[in-house]
Amino acid sequence: MHPVILASASPRRLDLLRQIGIVPDMVDPAAIDETPDSRELPGKLALRLAVAKAEAAAQRHPEAIVLAADTVVGCGRRILPKADDETVARSCLELLSGRRHRVHGGIAIVAPERRAARLVVTIVQFKRLTPDDIDAYIASGEWQGKAGGYAIQGQAAALVRSIHGSYSNVVGLDLFTVAALLRGLGRRL
Repeated sequence: MHPVILASASPRRLDLLRQIGIVPDMVDPAAIDETPDSRELPGKLALRLAVAKAEAAAQRHPEAIVLAADTVVGCGRRILPKADDETVARSCLELLSGRRHRVHGGIAIVAPERRAARLVVTIVQFKRLTPDDIDAYIASGEWQGKAGGYAIQGQAAALVRSIHGSYSNVVGLDLFTVAALLRGLGRRL
């Protein structure tokens, strides 16, 4: 049986995998340039980055099953950044207020003699946010490093009016798709 390598530093992805009984043999994040190409759409970016991360880690672990993922929040054709400061988080929340947006989850698996990649899209609608809603969420600090400036598994759950699709995709990794891809490689879950 080939070892499973998670090519992600995200503690959320590791927790999600454990939730369905998958404990990677190793976590080995792939450092790649995550800059979007000119005019690249959110879904294309998520899938491209997931594949690039999986391929980079697979070069270091050629006999393993390497799992990589990337999450991109898109509002229309616009790619929302990972919030690295309060100003970015606030502008993301203001943009998402009262609107639907898409969370694009790219998933890639590279195994000996086999590759697979999938894109999962979840539609999320926020309630209309008041300045107090935004201030309270900013004060929580949960937005730090999160695509689109929010973490649905925390206090932002109270801001979400509806979700259509995979909840785990919004957290960071669609578990249904990962399980199906691993089963397709003959991996028991």
